[in-house]
Amino acid sequence: MSGGAIFPSRPTPPPPVLHLTKPLSFSPSPPPPPPQLLPSRFPSTSLPCPPHPSLALDSLLSHLLHLSSTPSTSFITPISSRAPNGSPLPILDSIIHTPLTDLNSYLNSAHNDLKQLNLYELLKGLDSAGEWRKAAAVFEWVMKSNNGKKKLDDGFVVDREVVELMARMLGREEDAMGNGVARKVFDLVPLDEYLLDVRAVTTIIHSYSRAGKCEKAIEIFDRMKEKGMVPSLVTYNVMLGVYGKMGRSWERMVELLNEMEREGLAFDEFTCSTVISACGREGLLDEAMGFFDRVRKSGFVPGTVTYNSLLQVFGKAGMWSEAVKIMREMEDASVKPDSFTYNGLVGAYVRAGFLEEGVAVIDKMMEKGVMPNAVTYTTLIDGYGKAGKEDEALALFARMKESGCVPNVATYNAIIGMLGKKLMSDQMIAVLGEMKSNGCSPNRITWNTMLAICGHEGLESYVNRVFLEMSRCGFDPDRDTFNSLITAYGRCGARLDTSMIFSEMIKAGFCPSLTTYNSLLNALARSGDSDGADSVIRDMKSKGFKPNENSYSLLLQCYARRGQIGSIRLIENEVYEGRIFPSWMILRNLVLINFKCRELTGMNKAFQLFVNNGYKPDMVMYNSMLAIYAKNRMYDQAYEILDMIRDQGLEPDLITYNTLMDLHAMNGDCWKAEETLRGVLRSGGQPDLVSYNTVIKGFCRQGLMQDAIKIMSEMTARGIRPCIFTYNTFVAGYAAKGMFSEVDEVIGYMVQHNCKPNELTYKTILDGFCRAKRYTEALDYASSRIKEIDPTFDDRSLERLTDRIKNRPAWVVGNLGSVKLCAAPERMRKKKKKKRVISELLHCSVLATLFMLLLRPMCLD
Repeated sequence: MSGGAIFPSRPTPPPPVLHLTKPLSFSPSPPPPPPQLLPSRFPSTSLPCPPHPSLALDSLLSHLLHLSSTPSTSFITPISSRAPNGSPLPILDSIIHTPLTDLNSYLNSAHNDLKQLNLYELLKGLDSAGEWRKAAAVFEWVMKSNNGKKKLDDGFVVDREVVELMARMLGREEDAMGNGVARKVFDLVPLDEYLLDVRAVTTIIHSYSRAGKCEKAIEIFDRMKEKGMVPSLVTYNVMLGVYGKMGRSWERMVELLNEMEREGLAFDEFTCSTVISACGREGLLDEAMGFFDRVRKSGFVPGTVTYNSLLQVFGKAGMWSEAVKIMREMEDASVKPDSFTYNGLVGAYVRAGFLEEGVAVIDKMMEKGVMPNAVTYTTLIDGYGKAGKEDEALALFARMKESGCVPNVATYNAIIGMLGKKLMSDQMIAVLGEMKSNGCSPNRITWNTMLAICGHEGLESYVNRVFLEMSRCGFDPDRDTFNSLITAYGRCGARLDTSMIFSEMIKAGFCPSLTTYNSLLNALARSGDSDGADSVIRDMKSKGFKPNENSYSLLLQCYARRGQIGSIRLIENEVYEGRIFPSWMILRNLVLINFKCRELTGMNKAFQLFVNNGYKPDMVMYNSMLAIYAKNRMYDQAYEILDMIRDQGLEPDLITYNTLMDLHAMNGDCWKAEETLRGVLRSGGQPDLVSYNTVIKGFCRQGLMQDAIKIMSEMTARGIRPCIFTYNTFVAGYAAKGMFSEVDEVIGYMVQHNCKPNELTYKTILDGFCRAKRYTEALDYASSRIKEIDPTFDDRSLERLTDRIKNRPAWVVGNLGSVKLCAAPERMRKKKKKKRVISELLHCSVLATLFMLLLRPMCLD
């Protein structure tokens, strides 16, 4: 771990909340412990090996493969082997009893017998037996045997009735449409050779839409009209869904709505909900309300489905107050809310950061006689997971199961994703085992989640492996898979792979969505490539996409990494002027971005607007503000934040207490810093490396080295290894007191435990020598001792250290026989944006000035 990564003022994802039994008390400050109880020397004991938190990816992948594999035996109860028309089909029983994995081999062996059968009757029989998967496999085998032709002289006859039967069969199966099975089947059908009915064509269009093949769906729809077929209301509704899924298609949807009106088709609930939902995906809030008002004025009476769609539009934007208004309007219009309504309200609360209010909706649902379902609980579990509140998420998961609500695959996917972020491999394996025992098979989203989990630096090979195994398990990549791959490679830092995946996605026939562009922005945000991010935004807008709150948040992160304050201000102005909707996510990011850039005024302004909009701050925001106030020694404001945390009913977490320790340490009250540490321990919390480093820093700054050693001994006893920051703190403390033999002990301890001193370590030592007026020893240390300690130490760094001593301002005092160096008056040094500025000397004595003038010609010679 590098020194910069452990400063308590740097925000990190919140750790598990500390459940305090009583509030900590910081006054009066405790007296220092008796000196005789303190260690007098730097510890010489060996440290435990450092932990290496990582995901057991091999084990996880093995469990996932086992769960995704197809069973080798069939558990279908045999049925009568007679077709619906009474003709005997002895081969039907054989197909039913053959495992799906072995079906192709069986069909190849029975090729000649199959050609004698009526294909329609065979497929109908399989459908009646509930074997739609085997019917799809048989149809796929037949089409491949026919080389994709409608009919061969010595092959099978695949007439219109057979294709329409497959369309009806697969169209009613959610798994067939959602998992891409239907799309794969229809890919084999030469549609131009058939004149199918409108229902079959609509089903085929829908299958391509579900698979993300929007351009193909539009092509079939256009061909359908060219052949003189009249689309039905269902067909138009499906096409509205296609355009909604594509994105940047509002104008085309309006054209389609006008066409429906010209054809005399009245809008139904599905029409309205599809259009409104499409607006929600694009963040088109005004367009959604405009359409809703338009259909109401035309006489359409919105029902539960339409209201639910409108509520979800505002819920996705985090506008919980608007969502509540819509629900009240439903009640006033005597439209009864259902589980979808309440789930939309839960989603609105979650996106606005009101997790506890979201949980309270569960009780309200039960009062109204509406049972919370898996979607209700999954939305809240996912919200807790994204907020870093794993304990609350797992507690809600347990409550869900106790209430009798059966988790579905989406619930398990949310739990797996949450645990994966925290590298909790054992718990993930346990969840996969629970999925198996509950008969819940992983789906494509489970695999996409696994891809996202592997998105860490150095894990590119695992991303490749997971993708390969996913394909082998029969999960062909869809648009969401490509989006997950882009995100995963971006997190791994593989920019080239990210661009390649985007290109492969286009080649595979998938249209980029808003999520795709946001995945690209996510990859660019991690590297701080603001130019690339600006290019992506321009490309989005040129193709009709409207950047959403996630897009702007990622763009802000790019600017923050590059320190482009001016670019951040431009987006801020658009938010404050109303051109960008001030959602919970955008305002929260503005607070955090300004914190990272140390822009106190910008942070306060964003926070004030956040609160004025009725949003609820989370602990990440509070901790960030507390840290910047502590950094600027704004103690009153820091304590105001602590009061706000308590007023909101939130529990201060470890980051809060670490910042509080730092506040006390910087204020010179190291005993209060230690008491805060003790309070965390008493409450059952687990202080981390930052906690101990902060208290050690407080004692070292006051010269209380024995107290600092005591804290370090406690730290190592708890299995926490010191880092370079810990050692440098001790070096600075000893050097400031002129205790250079103890400095050597610290350096020896560092080397013994494989922690190389860095340039800052040696700079601190040399500055200590210079402050003690021991310039000769400083030069000797720089010229020989450093290389003795570390022969690989960088020569350029060594040259900088040597020059630092030689260029140090000094008085020259001496006479004709000798020259002696004396330390110059010590000047204040300040670090400002990583550039060290040394102020000039204010006064020099007349004698010193004369001697310098006398020596100058000698130096020139």
